[in-house]
Amino acid sequence: MDEIEHRYVEVKGLKLHVAEIGSGQSVVVFLHGFPEIWYSWRHQMIAVSNAGYRAIAPDYRGYGLSDPPAEPENAALGDLITDLLAILDALSIPKVFLVAKDFGAWPAYYFALLYPERVLGIITMGVPFLPPGSTTFDKHLPEGFYISRWREPGRAEADFGRLDAKTVVRNVYILFSKSEIPIAGENQEIMDLVEPSTPLPPWFTEEDLEAYGALYTKSGFRTALQVPYRSLGEEFKLPNTKVEGPALLIMGEKDYVFKFPGIEDYIRSGQVKTFVPDLEITYLPEGTHFVQEQFPDQVNQLILTFLSKHS
Repeated sequence: MDEIEHRYVEVKGLKLHVAEIGSGQSVVVFLHGFPEIWYSWRHQMIAVSNAGYRAIAPDYRGYGLSDPPAEPENAALGDLITDLLAILDALSIPKVFLVAKDFGAWPAYYFALLYPERVLGIITMGVPFLPPGSTTFDKHLPEGFYISRWREPGRAEADFGRLDAKTVVRNVYILFSKSEIPIAGENQEIMDLVEPSTPLPPWFTEEDLEAYGALYTKSGFRTALQVPYRSLGEEFKLPNTKVEGPALLIMGEKDYVFKFPGIEDYIRSGQVKTFVPDLEITYLPEGTHFVQEQFPDQVNQLILTFLSKHS
């Protein structure tokens, strides 16, 4: 981990944190999900740099070591796309492979649609390509569905505010590594779904939790709740919804995202290839939503195979 370097790129007055390792000509940019930060890509960054690539993992604005926007309640998924473009331009990087997890799939794929000349290929984990306006899960799931709860202004803040940042991250990692969608009862909050005595997943150490806790203690959850949860349904002016470049989707068979209405059929039936024709799909039988941390060696091999095929 010590070999990973850290720098800041100024974008529209914000200092955005970028972790970096390797000096290869081919560049791989890693985009995290929630509640993740650059650190969630630690295993992959070292693996691709050892294979001769340059690895870059930013913290989104308001996450980790990156500055929050002046008005977090107005932050949008679209900001992540313009921030990515600004980071690549600031570092004089013409083309990249994008590797994205969870909601990072949106900025990755939409960036590729807006700037196809800048993208060599895309790998996503846990979330497939979803066209704008297609996220209506809250209409089909109970009121206690975690996204519905977290979209409600002030509710997650009150729920999270009972605990320290490290415990919030701990609880989310425990909940999101299960195969069922987190849904609270009528008189429960999402944080109540985890008993304090519940152990961390075996692949996530106390040291890892300390790293996350320290960064969320700094950043808080204000921007992270806005993007993604409160900016879902944002309008995007995309030139089209067909991604022409090579792509790979890595799904854990035990990922709770499979339980979202329509998602499993959308992926397994191949309907997703309507939008991403050159898509490979790989399933990890025991994989949960955090496949890159749970099975780093397998995920690293899948990434390296994809990179070598398309470099």
